[in-house]
Amino acid sequence: MSKIQDIPDQLPPEAIAYPSTYADDQRLHDLLSRFRASDRMHRIEAPDYEPFWLVTHHADILAIEKDSARFINAPRQGLLSLSQQTAMLRMANGADPAQFMRNVAGMDGQEHKDYREITQSYFTPKGLAGLLRDIEGLAAHYIDEMAAEGGECDFAKVAMSYPLRVIMQMLGVPPEHEPLMLRMTQQTLTSQDPDLRHADGPAAVLFEAFGLFASIVAERRARPGDDLASVIANARLNGEHLPDREILGYFFVVATAGHDTTSYALTGGILALLENPDELERLRADPKLLPNAVEEILRWTSPIKHFCRTATEDCELFGHSVRKGDILVLSYPSANRDETVFDEPFRFSVTRKPNRHLAFGTGPHVCLGQFLARFELVALLKEFISRTDRVEISGTPTRVEGTFVGGVKHLPLRYVMGSVG
Repeated sequence: MSKIQDIPDQLPPEAIAYPSTYADDQRLHDLLSRFRASDRMHRIEAPDYEPFWLVTHHADILAIEKDSARFINAPRQGLLSLSQQTAMLRMANGADPAQFMRNVAGMDGQEHKDYREITQSYFTPKGLAGLLRDIEGLAAHYIDEMAAEGGECDFAKVAMSYPLRVIMQMLGVPPEHEPLMLRMTQQTLTSQDPDLRHADGPAAVLFEAFGLFASIVAERRARPGDDLASVIANARLNGEHLPDREILGYFFVVATAGHDTTSYALTGGILALLENPDELERLRADPKLLPNAVEEILRWTSPIKHFCRTATEDCELFGHSVRKGDILVLSYPSANRDETVFDEPFRFSVTRKPNRHLAFGTGPHVCLGQFLARFELVALLKEFISRTDRVEISGTPTRVEGTFVGGVKHLPLRYVMGSVG
């Protein structure tokens, strides 16, 4: 068993499974750097978790994600503690939770390809082209709201509201349902955080959301429109509508992944620019750098902290014996600071090229919404840098306690808006 050396005042290896580790970016990356320096892969045994393999190197994660026959997404996408698994079974009344919801991220092989193709053309640059003006309009609207706050705000509210409205507009869901969608996201994807989780777990909000999704499906089947909800509701495989649990899962993954990760990229990106004022000024002086800056923000923030793969056979992997059924945890923050891939990986640079980050993953399961996220980030950052004259951090930024999805959850700012806009 490989094990990194424990050093006083540093986190032990098993801390990689602790939600609190992810609330301290410096200590997280110190730990991940130690992993990368000591071995290709690490067997982790943490209290309340099944043992798992931690994969921290960029090249190794690439290899595993592209080998989708030996390393599959089912039956788990994220690392769950034994306590969380028990709670999910209780929520599902003792049945496999997949009996009431399955999503495309948890499918493999031809089934995954078939379900992905239902909306894939909608999320290509060509498919999104007609929405660019709407996205830019929403970006301007939320910077207007920031301006109306009178010079101080928690930027996390802007960052959370904007991509949520974008994806709800794409789905054709009215704004009055956004609070429910936000609660659903926070109480599932970031449910380990004490500020975001519900004391009774995600059951109540999930069933409330599923009720909304079911009503949307019925409405779009009766009166189809040109929105994304109509595409999903009326999709057919082998001549039949999607089963209920797959429909619910599709709505769930689009509604949650469609905004949460982009929100954390925005808060983390603005924080990085303010902590690196020379880079912010470089961006202000040359807005054509925005697409390049977005790639660096995605590398720097890595909103998805990991995905899991499960081995389908016994194999030798990076010098270790992996058994069928073993869990592999792919660490994206680690891959995106890999010293063998990135020059000065702990330096934030809006001019970094090349930038082969893995914030969206790769292989068959590469993020479906990657182009939407890029469009949203460019639009909001363009408004932000062009309409603010001076910005400073006015309080202590705080981060999500969570091993799956997260980033900066509070970012207090003080600012002066420009004379135009």
